[in-house]
This record gives sequence, structure tokens and C-alpha cells, in this order.
Amino acid sequence: MAHYDVKILESLLDSYERSLLSKGKNKVMIHIAFPFTKKTIPEYFNESSLAYDEIHGVVKELEQRGFLEIVWKKGKEGHIIQKVLLKEEEIEKVYAYLRRTPKADYIVQHLQLLDSWKQEEEEGFVVWKFVDYLKERIQEGKTVKEFVDLPDLEKTKRILTALSCVEKNREFCYIREFSIRHFADSKVFENLFGVLGKIMRRFRVEFADMDIYQILAEYNIYHTPDYVYLKGEGILDFQKGMESRINLTYLEQGIGISGADIEKVRISGKVKKVITIENLTTFFRWQEKNSLLIYLGGYHNSVRRELLCRVHQALPDAKYLHFGDIDVGGFEIYRDLCEKTGIPFQTYHMGILELQYYQEYTKKLTENDQKRLNSLMEKEWSGQKEIAQVLQYMEKKCVKLEQEIVRDYQS
Repeated sequence: MAHYDVKILESLLDSYERSLLSKGKNKVMIHIAFPFTKKTIPEYFNESSLAYDEIHGVVKELEQRGFLEIVWKKGKEGHIIQKVLLKEEEIEKVYAYLRRTPKADYIVQHLQLLDSWKQEEEEGFVVWKFVDYLKERIQEGKTVKEFVDLPDLEKTKRILTALSCVEKNREFCYIREFSIRHFADSKVFENLFGVLGKIMRRFRVEFADMDIYQILAEYNIYHTPDYVYLKGEGILDFQKGMESRINLTYLEQGIGISGADIEKVRISGKVKKVITIENLTTFFRWQEKNSLLIYLGGYHNSVRRELLCRVHQALPDAKYLHFGDIDVGGFEIYRDLCEKTGIPFQTYHMGILELQYYQEYTKKLTENDQKRLNSLMEKEWSGQKEIAQVLQYMEKKCVKLEQEIVRDYQS
């Protein structure tokens, strides 16, 4: 069956809930209408269809129930319907007829949930900011469809639970383990990845360019074991004694160590430089004498930070360098690296000289690049005058350069 009564009444309620009438804010007399056109109800205008009489019968019955008023075209009753008007004074009966919960009820339920949740969360956490954002928009009558569906309160609870549990997690674990632990189901957590990634990127600026797996790694939650790659100069010891000693100089492409094993690693050797490298291709290709090379993989996570701190503690006299893309993301990663490890890193092959030498390989800054660059330039770079000059040069020339092209030139 076509269920024309449901189609027409649902459309009227949708229009009602989008209007100021439902919020009690209308300042002029308005009526909620469902127009009869070939677009809204094509069967009505199909001469070969039997729907014409059926629709008339359905709409007349809805009018008799007091749900709506029929407006006939040119005032000719029983001929062609021009539109139907919702009887706002009978709105509760319309909701009951459709067994539909009013949007206002969903709003009240969500606001109650958000109020109770905010009382339990720490200020500054993403979930705390997110709850604030939802409350403000809902109270102002603005849409929140980007993140939550008001009729689905249970999903909103799952989103908030996931955010809170992620931010509080300190134990190394895998994604499906985390899901079972907090949702008693191995797949629930992954089904929320789309919205969780959007929320994390929106409310934590350092996550702006990360995918969900990189973000979760910041909280010790992994899809697969997280490996740190090292090569070059240095000796790794995993236990006391010589039986577990590895000399990195004998391994041309280095070695990968899982996050679970990082705490077992001790490093020593005659290392003059410790160089963190942003991209994997460059890590495998790059060679540097008397240097320990560590693949950073974009933003460093807690595993890489722990290793870097161990290296710095063992090799305090080495020079610490960061080698990444000469773009906004590269300098954001560099700044984040310095701030979160406390290690006095310097940039490496990320200067004006490289931009000029590889000029033919540079790319134009996008509009988003330019916005982020302006934000980066506003930050304090005390003692790092050269970086400020590079950022100014990038802005002036509107250029950026990927790290992988820097291979032949050596300063």
C-alpha cells in the first residue's frame, strides 16, 4: 500500500519541526503546508493511475480527524487539491497517530544526557568540549546532524562513552580488545570511527591531519602492533649482558621494535646525531654517518615519545634533529615534537635553501595551507629565528615541498 496518510503527515511534521512554530518563536502568522505538485506526489497527477481517488479519500479522512485542512485549486471542492494545511492545534494527535516522538522530546532527552555527562568529565578533555558544543547548538535550535542523530539517544551515549574511555586509557591495547572491554562487543567501537575521528580532529588542533588510527595511537590503542623503526649508528640492548645486543650498523635498513617492547630497550654507542624522519621512504633511503635515524611516521605517538626520551637520556650529548616536509604540517609536527618530548630538536633540511634548490618540485599552498600557515606564524618561535624566516618565505612565495624529493643536495 502507498500509505499516503503517513507520507503527507510525516512531511507536514518535518516542516513543522524545522519551523519556528515548534519552538514558539514565530512572530508572524504562518501555516505548515504540503503542496500537491508533480514532484511531491506524482501519482496524483498520473491520469493512468488509480491513485487520484484513493488520495482524495485518504486526505478527506485526515481532514475529518481534524489533522489538516484541504485547500482546493480555484476553490472547486472535490476537484483538484492545491495543498493541505496542518492543524497546529491538533499536533499532539498527529504525533500519536503516526506513533512518532516529537523532536522537542528528543531535545529534552539529549540536554538531560549532556548535563549529566558534563558533570562527570574533566574540563579540557575533548568529550567535555564536545558536550559543550552540542548543548550550545541544541539550545540555539541549530542542527547537530554532523555528529549525532537526535532520535538515536543510545548512539549518542556510545559516542560519549567511546570518547571518554579513549581519553582516559593508559594501558596498551588493541582496538577490538578496547571495544569488548567497554561495549561487550568487538565491533561497536570500530563502527563509531567515522564520527570519533571528526570529533577528535575538530576539538584538538594537533589531531587536525591525523586519521583515526594515528589518533588512537596517542592513547595507546592500536589496530596492529605499533613499530618504531631505527637504523644507523647505535647499539641496542634488550637485557643485561651481551646475549641480546644488536649493532644497528650491521643492518642496512634498520630494525623495527614493537611498542610493547620499547620499555625493554637500552641504547648506547658513539652517536653524534639523532635524526627523526617524518616519512618512511626518506627513512629507508637516507644515510648519515655517526647518526641514529628514527622513523617518526608523521605525528609521534606515545610509543615513539617514550623511545625518544629513553634515547635522549642515554645520549644527552648528541645533536637532535628533525627532518620533515617543508610545509605547514611538517612544522606543526616539529613544534609538537619539541613541546611533548622536551628535547631541544632543531630542524634539518627544512629551510629556505632547500625550497630554492628544489624550486621546480615545490607545490603551491592551498587556501587551507595559507590559513594554517598564518596561525603557525602567530605562534612564538623564540630562539628559532630561522624557522620564522622559512615560514615567511613560504607565505611570500606561496610554496611547500615534500620531504621525499630532498635527496641529492647536502648542506
